[in-house]
Amino acid sequence: MISSNSQSKVAQFRQPTYEIDPVFVNRWSPRSFSEKEVPEEVLLSLFEAARWAPSAFNVQPWRFIIARSQEAREQFHSFIGEFNLTWCKKAPAFALIISKVTSEHGDNRSHAFDTGAAWGSLSLEAVHKGLITHPMTGIDFDKAREVLQIPDDYAINALVAIGYQGEKDALPEALQQREQPSPRRPLEESIFEGSFGQPLK
Repeated sequence: MISSNSQSKVAQFRQPTYEIDPVFVNRWSPRSFSEKEVPEEVLLSLFEAARWAPSAFNVQPWRFIIARSQEAREQFHSFIGEFNLTWCKKAPAFALIISKVTSEHGDNRSHAFDTGAAWGSLSLEAVHKGLITHPMTGIDFDKAREVLQIPDDYAINALVAIGYQGEKDALPEALQQREQPSPRRPLEESIFEGSFGQPLK
């Protein structure tokens, strides 16, 4: 459960225009991770939340390759980009999100869309459990496929670091300045009505 103190810190940077559940604004992507291990039942509850995401024809194209032992994490470190490795090395768990690009119906054009819904559910459940997540695409996709023996009919979507939030001061100085929730553009800039580029009436 996210603390009221954390919520008040997020509120300095994020204010929704319309009333929504606080979990949506309290979810952000810190880079400072504590080395504290995540209990199995807590970690797996995130994937339980992802399990119930919607998908076309209920195909459920998402799969998660997780790393939570020291040996497995080091294997993942081998394909993480140098910049990302500077801050995510302490994360106690990783999940590589992949999605099956085919189904019994042929090419699955919604595999990434549906898997995005599963990732969204995972990230929100993490907030409920007092955890942080930080997704990244700064990885060597080809090496990840080779190291983890991922079949060609699965797309690699992103790698997510999972754990408890650490202190901002533990980050390199340049990253400390960025360790805060990011804002969002005004809602009306994301919605068109009737056709592309037409503002709400």
